[in-house]
Amino acid sequence: MTHLNSLYQKKIHFIGIGGISMSGLAEIVHKKGFIVTGSDIKESLTTKHLMSLGISVHYGHSPENVADDTELVVYTAAISQDNPELQACIQKGLKLVTRSQFLGLMMKEYNYPICIAGTHGKTTTTSMLSHGLLAADLDPTITVGGILKTLNGNIRTGKSEYFLTEACEYCDSFLDFFPKIGVILNIEEDHLDYFKDIHQIRTSFQKFAASIPSDGFLAINATIDEVKDFIRPLTCQVETFGLDSSADWYADAITFDDEACASFNVYYKGTLMERITLHSPGPHNILNCLSVCSVCHFLGIKLDILNRGLKAFTGANQRFEIKGKFKDVTVVDDYAHHPTEISATLNISKVYPHNELYLVFQPHTYTRTKAFLNEFATVLSDADHVIITDIYAAREKNPGDISAKDIADKIHSLGKEALYMPDFKEVANYLSSHVSSGDLVITMGAGNVNQIADILLNN
Repeated sequence: MTHLNSLYQKKIHFIGIGGISMSGLAEIVHKKGFIVTGSDIKESLTTKHLMSLGISVHYGHSPENVADDTELVVYTAAISQDNPELQACIQKGLKLVTRSQFLGLMMKEYNYPICIAGTHGKTTTTSMLSHGLLAADLDPTITVGGILKTLNGNIRTGKSEYFLTEACEYCDSFLDFFPKIGVILNIEEDHLDYFKDIHQIRTSFQKFAASIPSDGFLAINATIDEVKDFIRPLTCQVETFGLDSSADWYADAITFDDEACASFNVYYKGTLMERITLHSPGPHNILNCLSVCSVCHFLGIKLDILNRGLKAFTGANQRFEIKGKFKDVTVVDDYAHHPTEISATLNISKVYPHNELYLVFQPHTYTRTKAFLNEFATVLSDADHVIITDIYAAREKNPGDISAKDIADKIHSLGKEALYMPDFKEVANYLSSHVSSGDLVITMGAGNVNQIADILLNN
């Protein structure tokens, strides 16, 4: 594939430019001097921001959106092959690449592309490492799958040889990348609308790991099933991280403050390296941080510098994000949409000061809801009060054989109470009339359930 440098000052068009990843890529190349245009279904805060930078954005998908002198067209996996704009590009003979292919193309311009992979924790870990690289004055280019307060957005355009990004496994996207440094946080079943089973998922992660060159580096969770067999064929340097001394990097003397943020000693092969204090809540963030410690060590960044950088990291957007209070009730928004992620969030809530927990969960995609119906019911039952809203379809069409109410019914079968409420205003009204001072409300999901938090706080 042609390097970006050979396209410098040429025109690139993004179909679906309003997406969190696409908008970041568009902004990066715009700042590098490319002529950037794009289109999306409707106006959003993201597209308004891009337009304020001087990027031309069209609303709706139409052949007229793409100029004849466009050199390269980038499109997302959400764009169907019969999309009229995409079809017009094909007919014009324009060069087409997917979002992941374009991201891989960008990586080739850097000596140190760093890719954070895993079923869960990518955004938080990428954010943590961002703070480490910035504290070390390495001037990285960063693209992250959420809004990071330090960046005042989801991207940063640096001038150094360091490029940091998330590496998503969906549709094998991360196999289009060219990492020099990789992190694998965990490998679990997910995205079963694409993957057949955990074996296929594991194979994809193995291919991702194998793409790291022999002079590169991989940090991998020591608790991944048969991790020794997983890493045995790799030629790059490999280090493991975990919660006991069987891992290269591990934590000890773990304590939590009254907001569920951890402090712990970091050990590397038995040697005490640093005592880290996190300012983002949750036990799961210890493992995320250990992976970051490993990468920083490989890059020559001292852990006291990382520790200093992490003081500014209070959590990524929508990761146990405290939105505010109403009636002396704390409202938190969280992106969790997989049983393991929900469990991690509930573990945070257990050590976060509150009386009763009201959890509003919006399932994300029909395939995930069907695949994990029993697991969702079990883990959600840990909350004091559960409200289930309709499934957020995202890229899928309703197959008619699964619904959000099925989760509520399954919770009932476990002997716990759960309410099914599809209307967001109805949910907000119910919460307003039932919560008491000192309670905790969590809106949870990868769709638009966060709108309920906005309704509660703005009324």
